[in-house]
Amino acid sequence: MITRKIGPALAAGCTVVAKSPGETPFTSLALAELAHRAGIPKGVVNFITALDNTAEVGSAITASPTVRKVSFTGSTGVGKLLMKQSADTLKKLSFELGGNAPFIVFDDADLDVAVNGAIACKFRSSGQTCVCANRIYVQKGIYDKFAAAFAEKVKGFKVGGGYDEGVTHGPLIHDRAISKVDAHVRDAEKKGGKVVVGGQKMSELGSNFFQPTVITGMTMDMQLASEETFGPVAGLFPFETEAEVVEMANKVDVGLAGYFYSNNLQRAYRVAEALEVGMVGVNTGLVSDPAAP
Repeated sequence: MITRKIGPALAAGCTVVAKSPGETPFTSLALAELAHRAGIPKGVVNFITALDNTAEVGSAITASPTVRKVSFTGSTGVGKLLMKQSADTLKKLSFELGGNAPFIVFDDADLDVAVNGAIACKFRSSGQTCVCANRIYVQKGIYDKFAAAFAEKVKGFKVGGGYDEGVTHGPLIHDRAISKVDAHVRDAEKKGGKVVVGGQKMSELGSNFFQPTVITGMTMDMQLASEETFGPVAGLFPFETEAEVVEMANKVDVGLAGYFYSNNLQRAYRVAEALEVGMVGVNTGLVSDPAAP
């Protein structure tokens, strides 16, 4: 993500100041070293590391008249704050905020392809990307078959440290993430959802580990239906008609990405236009591609 933002800036002849994530600064620092080795002069690519003083860093960047543009990927709340702070200096802004991506599987989809796509879309980085599937809608005609095949795949995951052999999924980023994931699972259970895989913290591995989880019988009154989980929890919502699922998918206040699986070409055009999101994946669980404009 950092390189996608710094690359165009350098190509346009601009210098860059990048604030690295406080919890994971080493990748950014490695990029700084690589920039140095590549011969980029000092002062052209700059990194700030901060955790406790993140708000102060953001304020300094947005208040500076030297900074002409701010690009930010993160929560909607922080994005609103940065936009407000940037108003005095009339900065150009590019924001990628929030995420609660719907993933829709229609009756006419290739079941195996849809299951594999949902696994990749939901569980990469243990569900911790802004374009991960958060709400998985499956048409009732194939709901049970999809749920069984999907759950079987998840049962094959191995959670642990990244250097341990055979490990497929690691920890969440911090204790707040664990608390939110656990709260969404408990809320779904309380309101009638059935946990068919996982559903528990993995304290034996460490404080930030949570079992990859599949929940069936999801309903629209559950927290997961309206809040981004940002973790390894897949809630499967049944639906009957195309119009119904489009309404369900659009019933959130964010619209970063969306996905759906169907072998009906006319439906593909209709649903792609109807989803109120910025990026749409049709019969794929990944929307980033070097060939895309």
